[in-house]
Amino acid sequence: MDESLTPQTPEPAVQPGPPPAEQAENRRTTLVIALIAILLGAALGAGLYFLLTPSTDASTVSRIRDVFIIIMALESLLIGVVLIILILQIAQLTNLIQHEIKPILDSTNETISTLRGTSEFLSNNLAEPVIKLNEYVAAFQRLFEVLGIGRRSK
Repeated sequence: MDESLTPQTPEPAVQPGPPPAEQAENRRTTLVIALIAILLGAALGAGLYFLLTPSTDASTVSRIRDVFIIIMALESLLIGVVLIILILQIAQLTNLIQHEIKPILDSTNETISTLRGTSEFLSNNLAEPVIKLNEYVAAFQRLFEVLGIGRRSK
């Protein structure tokens, strides 16, 4: 049977993406951030509920002050978490630069130096002899012209 007549199924395109270990780490980071946000929201809600319930011994101004103090403390915690995430991202960027970008740059520098050496070799061993040969041919042509041997000018 002729193989050219059988339908060929195209190979599925491989989608580039992060490796599975990196995907799992990204999921864990997202899960931790979501969990922290839920806990902070629940704590804020509970604090607001208990602080704003009417009581006879505290004034309204002191309750509002307490609510703002709690909000500022939660903001400080949130800023701390964001700074920790920022430090981790900077560590990942440093790792990327050291282990992936630097080898690419080293390889590129090696390729450029090889290319430089190749072009110098070709210049010395191919271009210069051809130029010298053209010089000699032009000199002999001029000599033959002056002596009147060979082609004549019209």
